[in-house]
This record gives sequence, structure tokens and C-alpha cells, in this order.
Amino acid sequence: MANGAKKHNGPRLPAQQLAILAVARFAEPLALTSVFPYLPEMIASFGIKKNDIARWAGITGAVFSIAQSTTAVAWGRASDKFGRKPIILIGLASTMCCFVLWGMSTSLPMAIAIRAIMGGGNGNVGIIRTMVAEMVPERELQPKAFSIMPLVWSIGSVFGPAFGGFFARPAEQYPDLFGNVEYFKKYPFALPNLVACVVFLFSFTTGLLFLHETLEGKRHRRDWGLVLGEKLTRPFHHPPTSRSRTKGSSRHRRRRVSFVDDEAAAPLLPSPSAVNLADARDAVVELETVKPPSMEEIFTNQTVINLVSYTFLALHSVAYDQILPVFLNYPQQIPDDTNTHLPFQFSGGFGLSSDKIGTIYTVYGIACGIIQFLVFPPMCTHFGVLKCFRAATMVFPFIYLLTPYTALIQDDHTRYFWFLLLMLVKGFVVIIGFPCTTILLTNSASSLRILGTLNGFATTFSGLGRAIGPACVGAVFSWGVERGYIIAPWWLLSVIAMVGAVPAWFIVDGDGPHQNNNKKVTAEGEEEDADGVLLPSPHPSSDTLYDSDNNNNNNNNTAPQREEANNGTNNTMKKATTPYGT
Repeated sequence: MANGAKKHNGPRLPAQQLAILAVARFAEPLALTSVFPYLPEMIASFGIKKNDIARWAGITGAVFSIAQSTTAVAWGRASDKFGRKPIILIGLASTMCCFVLWGMSTSLPMAIAIRAIMGGGNGNVGIIRTMVAEMVPERELQPKAFSIMPLVWSIGSVFGPAFGGFFARPAEQYPDLFGNVEYFKKYPFALPNLVACVVFLFSFTTGLLFLHETLEGKRHRRDWGLVLGEKLTRPFHHPPTSRSRTKGSSRHRRRRVSFVDDEAAAPLLPSPSAVNLADARDAVVELETVKPPSMEEIFTNQTVINLVSYTFLALHSVAYDQILPVFLNYPQQIPDDTNTHLPFQFSGGFGLSSDKIGTIYTVYGIACGIIQFLVFPPMCTHFGVLKCFRAATMVFPFIYLLTPYTALIQDDHTRYFWFLLLMLVKGFVVIIGFPCTTILLTNSASSLRILGTLNGFATTFSGLGRAIGPACVGAVFSWGVERGYIIAPWWLLSVIAMVGAVPAWFIVDGDGPHQNNNKKVTAEGEEEDADGVLLPSPHPSSDTLYDSDNNNNNNNNTAPQREEANNGTNNTMKKATTPYGT
């Protein structure tokens, strides 16, 4: 009975806010992966030769990553100053507008320019990672929490390539429906991007109305988007029963007051203790905002190693994903004595169209989603984050070495079986690799206040990797097929993956970011300073910060709790360093 109560009162994932953040994240993989099936055909429509398509596909992907890496730190610092939420909304709006223009590209320079603007206008990758870290500071919940966004990516990757291949060239694929629409004849790749923009608009609206700010200095400021969201959803709220109010009051007495409740439960005429608490909050916020993190705080030995490891992972993994559709689209070749001299010299792809490539990516995405949801969290919990990451880095080189040889198999069923098997193994180690390196990078940070900037640098360096990888591998692909060595780009990726596996063995799984080094944790999970005084938590538990029951019941049962919390806070404010009461 006691164990059950302890489990019930333990830390929980902030399910509601993570779900809202996942909706904001979902649009990006959906839109970005939708270009994979038709990108070779799109570049060919600009008049590019068949052997040069891989080179320009790599360059098109590279300019996006270069622009993203150039602006990532600026977006990260902006999120540290102005808040996570407004920067995420700006990124969503920018990408939505760029995708409309991308679908209407009529030349290669226009397509490249739009991709550059698209990359530079969105720094959400690192910021969303920072929000997850701020929402879920508990180490035991991190594997599950950090696997959610990659899971969202996997789900988006299911639908993205599917509707990318399904809606591309609609006038040709569905002449009865779109054959007389001049717009789709002039812009054959516009429809999948228009569909993606609808999803972006939904993600933007959801984030605006329901996503809570996680930056500590901005949490208590009035958010007009949340106010509007509350007004719009108020007719759907059911008044709590007397039983639920009693149950809620009991739970509140056992837990810290959430910052979500704080503004909603404030009396019209605040008590002196409430005024003191507000003054203390303002003072702490002011002190935190005037001292930006230094480079010495950000670039410690472990953060540098983690950044190098993450950059190599992004370089070879994204380069593989970028070059794979070109390989699948490249004409199939029947091996004979004139064009094939094993084990090195041969040339040929799968000869697939955009709709079939989309189908392959759909199967791949579904399998990855299942692995992400069912396999990764228990596996990571059992073996540990660091061991899983090291094992994943050792598998990548073998996947890259074997991929081109699947084109030599002449039986269609056998060829697709081995190719999909390699793709699934690659997807499995990617699913392990990216969440694990994210957790390790977060745990290498010395303080919560540097997370936004650190993840901005992570986006910058990984963006450089995502730029160099596709550009180099695309150029090597074009060079190789001209000389009959289609293995060239894949073996280059294998060498890069081998080098990238080395830093993983120098990583140490840290204790995670914190704000006050001079403290200890009690058996009840609360924090004390060196003198044994209970400290307000620097990051309230995730179930406290984002409890939907608190929002529903705050008008009925939070006034006595607020008074009790204020009195308790005044007694410890002299030694406390953060504004939250226990």
C-alpha cells in the first residue's frame, strides 16, 4: 500500500504540455521528409542531368543546414532572453511561409534560396530540446521524455514521405481530378507543400493558445495566447464535483503550488505575504536576466565531447537519408562483365518513382515509430543511456557499407527484403542515437540557464554536419556513378561513422544541469541548503508544473493553499535562491 502511494506521489511526465509541444514539433518532420520522394524529380525538372542530380540534391540540403547552423545560436540566445514559446512560434510561421514558396519553385537558384531562408528562419530543434529538459528535470523520466520528440519525428516521417509521393505531380498522377487545374500543371510539386502548410497552421495555433512558457524568468508573465485559449475552451470545462474538490485539496497539501496556478489563483487584493513573494520573484528574475552565461560555462570538457559526437551523428545520418532517395531513383543496372567487377566496381540503383519511394519511407516510418515507443525507453532504462549510445555508434558503419550491394540482387522480393532490413536496422540505431546524445548533452550542462545557448550551439554544430555531409556525399555520388563506383558515397559515410564513434568512448554521463550547487536532496525529494533549510525547487517537478487538474480546480481550492505557501516561503526567503515555494 505504501509502495503504491509512493509511486503515485512520485514524479510524473507533464503529459499535457509535452503533447502540445509534440504537436508543434510534428509539423516539421512532416514537411521536411515530404520532399524526399520527389526531390530527385524536382531537381530533374529544372533541367539538371541525371548524373548531377545527387550533387545538387546534396547542395540543396546543405544550404538549409548551413543557414540553420548560422542562426541557431542567435535563436538560442533569443529564447534565453525573450522566452522559448515566442521563438518557437516565429520558427513555425517562417517555415510555413517558406514551404508555400518552395512548392512553387521554378528554377534551381530559386529552390536553393528558399531552402536557405527556411533554414535560417527556424531554430526550433534546439529550443524544443531545451523545453523538454526544463519540463522534465527528473533523471528517471528523461529517457521517456527525450524519446517523445524523436517519436514525433518518426510519426511525421510516416506521413511526410507518404503524402509527398502521393500528392506530387497531381495533374499527372490524377488527371481526372487535377488534370484541368493549370496551377498544378505549372507547379507540379506545390500540392504536398500546401497540405503541409495546413499542418503548420494547426501546430502554430495549438502552440499559441495552449503551450506554457518554460523559461524561468518568463513563467509568471501574462501570456495573452494562453488567456485566449482559456476563454475559447472555457465552455468545454466541467465544474468539479465536491468529491473531486476534496480530493484535489488533499493532493495540493502534499505538493508544491504550480506556477500555472499562481496567476489564476491570485486574489484581487494580495496579502502582504503575497506582495513579498512577488517582490522576491521580481528580484530573482532581475538578477538572472542581467548575467548571461559565459563561454567557460558553456564549453566544458564534456559538453565539447558531446557536441563533437552529436555533430558526427548528424553528419552521416542525415547524409544517408538525403542520398538514399537519389539512390532509389537512379536507374537500375543489370550486372555483366562490362559494367560490374565485384566487390568494388558496379553502378546502378533501384529505378523507383516518387510514389514508390514514398511507400518505402512509410513502411520505414511505421516500424521506427513502433521501435521508438515500445523498445527504446525500457532498453535505455535497463542498459543505460551511455551504453546504448556507444553500441549504436558501432552499428552505423556496417549499415553504410552494405547498402549499395542490395542493388545487385536481381530478384525483386529478395532485394526489397534485404534493403528494408538494412533501413530498419539503421532506423533502430538512429532512434537510440539521437535521444541518447540529447540526454547526454543535457546532463553535461552545468546549469539550467545555459541550456538554451548550449542547445543553440548544438544546433549550429550539427547543422554544419548536416550541411557538409549531404554536400560531400552528393558530390561523391555523382563522381562515383560516372566512373562505375556507386559504392563511393556509402563507403565514405562508413569511414565518417567510424571516426564519429570514437568520441562516444570519452563521454561521461553527468549529473544533469542545476542552479544551486550548495544543496542536498531529502528523502522526501525536497531540497535543503547547507544549513538544512528547505529550499524552493529550482525546477518544480514536472507533474507540479503542468497538472491539468490544477487549472480546472484553481478557483475552488487554491486560496488557502496560496496563503499557506506564501507563509512558508516568507520563513525561508532569506536563504532561498529561487522564487518557488515548497
